[in-house]
Amino acid sequence: MKTAAAAGPADTHKGDEHSMQMTGARILLECLREQQVDTVFGYPGGTILNVYDELFNYQDSIRHILTAHEQGACHAADGYARATGKVGVCFATSGPGATNLVTGIATAYLDSSPIVCVTCNVGQPLLGKDSFQEVDITGVTMPITKCNYQVHDVNHLADTVREAFAIARSGRPGPVLIDIVKNVTAETADYEPLDRADHAGYGKLHELMKRWDFKAPEPDMNDIDLLCQMIQASRKPFVICGGGVVRSRADHEFTSFVHRIDAPTAVTVMGAGGIRGRDPLTTGMIGMHGSQASNRAVDNCDLLIAIGCRFSDRVALKPSTFARNAKIVQIDIDRAEINKNVMTDHHIVGDARRVLELLLERLPEQHHEDWKEEVFAFPTETHYDEHPGSLTPGQVLSAIAALCPQDTIVSTDVGQHQMWAIQHFHFDYPGQLLTSGGFGTMGFGLGAAIGAKTGRPDKCVLHVTGDGGFRMNCNELATESYYRLPIITVIFNNGCLGMVRQWQHLIYNEHYSQTTLDRAPDFVKLAEAYDLNGFRASSLEQFEAALRAALASDRGSVIDVVIDIDEMVRPMVGGGSHITDFMVN
Repeated sequence: MKTAAAAGPADTHKGDEHSMQMTGARILLECLREQQVDTVFGYPGGTILNVYDELFNYQDSIRHILTAHEQGACHAADGYARATGKVGVCFATSGPGATNLVTGIATAYLDSSPIVCVTCNVGQPLLGKDSFQEVDITGVTMPITKCNYQVHDVNHLADTVREAFAIARSGRPGPVLIDIVKNVTAETADYEPLDRADHAGYGKLHELMKRWDFKAPEPDMNDIDLLCQMIQASRKPFVICGGGVVRSRADHEFTSFVHRIDAPTAVTVMGAGGIRGRDPLTTGMIGMHGSQASNRAVDNCDLLIAIGCRFSDRVALKPSTFARNAKIVQIDIDRAEINKNVMTDHHIVGDARRVLELLLERLPEQHHEDWKEEVFAFPTETHYDEHPGSLTPGQVLSAIAALCPQDTIVSTDVGQHQMWAIQHFHFDYPGQLLTSGGFGTMGFGLGAAIGAKTGRPDKCVLHVTGDGGFRMNCNELATESYYRLPIITVIFNNGCLGMVRQWQHLIYNEHYSQTTLDRAPDFVKLAEAYDLNGFRASSLEQFEAALRAALASDRGSVIDVVIDIDEMVRPMVGGGSHITDFMVN
């Protein structure tokens, strides 16, 4: 195999400047430079030590962020990818190091986030012998990766890395894992540098890319024309903005489209930022905790156009009655998502941006004043009751919106705080909201915030969490502190697993079994132990003062916000119920 690279950043080499012998560890790092990787999140161990030893020579070109735990590294790579639009990268050693990535990989897989995870396994002679810290990580992660590899031959390493990045970023993005046996990182092979732009036409990789069909399918023009006809015939069109719009960075095309056809538009959790949150056509979130305007509109429209949306059970709660009065059109890059959860009347397979470009070339301007008046007669946002003497989620979120920059990146964990944040904040661009929508990963938010702040140091980064989710991975405060990342963590502390308690209250006869969190730690003292700012707020005045201090600080802050244990997310539709059967409004 011919591959290979320029001299390493810390040394020079004599001989052919285009080809030279390199160890597998160095070939890996040169391939990362080919892919324009500037940041890696990870945690070292025995089998990956050759890679970390070589990484010492690449400090000027590849920044390594040492996290407190491998799961934090994977979430950070994911947050970096979502915030920047690049491929995120993380390293881990074999055995428990590799398996600690699994939750992060599954999180990225369900939300179509492009990351490449590199693990190193025991040496070839030790494979299959239950060796110390050996695990079949490719077998473990097969269902939750787009593709994974175990590299046994150093001559195949460079092309494997190039293919992995191409797969991660192409089509419907997602995670890819490369497992390298330890001896390959020490063995040598010829390496030739290859610009990323040339990868598609390069030898074996060219054939593999044809086989994988990396490019998004070109939309069928007959399908485009038919949808144009359906739109022009519609009197009550409604559009859903899904995560595919965000992933393809198609927010400008999407906004132009919905204004061209003058259609009210809802967003899914993953679609936040696909259209400006304050756009006059937005109806807010749709689904289990969707707004009345969104849920009633999907029930009354005559044409539903879902773009980059897979109709999960949190959106189409009862598929048999979902959009029951409408012709349903689904636009998605992944053919496997078509008709998987909801049967459609028409569909288009293709990248959201490309489909929207083609539609905009053909569609005349539409007007639907009566329909908009009907839809916007219902609330697009929940207004929570205020309680004298106590701090409410609405007050906290309003203060954040007033004091933080409008382009603040927000990461969340999973639970009530997640829904409150998405309901209340107005996200304006792709990558502004980082949340685990598909896998629902508690503990995602802090790692994702670290990745986002590392990739977008120009942005204010806010981590919104609950006391339950924050406990899961609060060890990453060590990472935040060491690298002096001024992330602001706001904990909605109601002393319980709030979303589970809400279900227990509404559905399980108030049997509050194992959901009360009346225990340590003291989050203010915890923050101070990590040399971060710690604040506690039980009134609006205290919270505003704490947030101003956090915004003015050059180090991270944790604000412990005390709220009532029985605060609920409203509205709510029960799982499996018709979308307008609200349990609470």
